[in-house]
Amino acid sequence: MKVHKPILLFAAILGQWLGPALAVAQESSEEEVLSQVSQAIRWGGVVTSVFIIIGVWVGLRFFNNFIENVGDQFTARRMLFQKLGTIVQFFVYIGTIGTVIALSVRFDAKVLTLLGGTAAVAVGFAVRDLVASFIAGIMIMIDQPFQVGDRVAFGGEYGDITAIGLRSVRLQTLDDNTVTIPNNKFLTDMTSCGNYGALDMQVVMDFYIGLDQDVTKAREIVTEAGLTSRYVHLPKPVVVLVNQVIQDNYVAVRLQLKAYVLDTQYEKAFETDVNLRVMRAFEQHGIAPPAILHRTISGGRRMEPVPA
Repeated sequence: MKVHKPILLFAAILGQWLGPALAVAQESSEEEVLSQVSQAIRWGGVVTSVFIIIGVWVGLRFFNNFIENVGDQFTARRMLFQKLGTIVQFFVYIGTIGTVIALSVRFDAKVLTLLGGTAAVAVGFAVRDLVASFIAGIMIMIDQPFQVGDRVAFGGEYGDITAIGLRSVRLQTLDDNTVTIPNNKFLTDMTSCGNYGALDMQVVMDFYIGLDQDVTKAREIVTEAGLTSRYVHLPKPVVVLVNQVIQDNYVAVRLQLKAYVLDTQYEKAFETDVNLRVMRAFEQHGIAPPAILHRTISGGRRMEPVPA
């Protein structure tokens, strides 16, 4: 399509004339939005909110220390105290957020209109992950896939849940590292919980011996080691399962001990105690580890085992 030169010239002049006017209009619109935002903020309430936040933070520190001390004194009720502390802390967070917003923001028609516009969209994109974690935190509190004090495995990490917050869950690993996990991660990934609100937890330990060893005696040794450990939770059963497995291209006998430790805090101590007892007893009774057995094809004569 052919465009005449006078029309192009007119469009250029119109653009030069309207360009500054549009820029001024845009600047005035931004200034108007900023003016509305500044009018909506109660600066006196903001100052009061700062003191409220500091007070709540200090109060929660004392409250958490109190819960921890009470849990140490009443070990049997430690999980209950930690659960109650988490619930109280959760509602304190929600109440503080609502109070701060009510004191700091003046809600009128202009503010509601502003929140319903482009500013709300921009803020929504900025805090969508935070909102998702907040909603996930509420779902965790309602559904309770785990509780504070539970020993869980998640995302390659293994340890105790120490806190369930509005945004994240804190996990203390057995290496004494604190791992912070956003709440929304738990909505899509699987979580393994070892005790689910109880103090005791099942611990599984594997022991391997050769095919030519005394399996019956070895099973008695493993069972006795589990039953006589000072960390075992005897109200629940101690079971030793026996089966043959392939280890590095040779066959071995696996004795799998399933026993309950009386407190999750003693899991590794329980494993160490049982393993030391079993190894000493195996050595005393001459029970050897797996070995590669070489046999002749004719005559059925078995040769000496070669250690793997």
